[in-house]
Amino acid sequence: MNRDGWNMPGPMKVAVNLKEGMTFEARDERSHVVAIDTVPEKGGKDTGTRPTELLLMALGSCTGMDVMSILRKKRAPVQGLEVQVEGERAEAHPGHFIKVKVTYIVTGPIESKDIERAIELSRTKYCPVMYTVEKAGAQITTEYKIVP
Repeated sequence: MNRDGWNMPGPMKVAVNLKEGMTFEARDERSHVVAIDTVPEKGGKDTGTRPTELLLMALGSCTGMDVMSILRKKRAPVQGLEVQVEGERAEAHPGHFIKVKVTYIVTGPIESKDIERAIELSRTKYCPVMYTVEKAGAQITTEYKIVP
């Protein structure tokens, strides 16, 4: 399998280029682009996502893909999934994440045991972003809600 799938091992490369002020443009190997910026108080124009927000987005999408893949393999009747991620940062520099809360909101007549197992597998086996954030010292908690 090539690296177009998620969770594929091997080298990965992105380029981040300054556009103006503190606005950067990040581009992956397949030419997907993300705008990155900061608040005006730090020299930005707030025209893009902040780097720390990108990290939380990466965590949410990584675990979300895992959970959906696992639920689909189990043929669970999932109709939708929203992953909400909240991060609490240390006050001292570098302002790293110390706590992260991940909430999975699953739509469909799904059984609790199925979503619990999918979350567990994502957390302990499949999601490299969650693993990396946790190994960096953040305490990660998860919860889920089922909307029938």
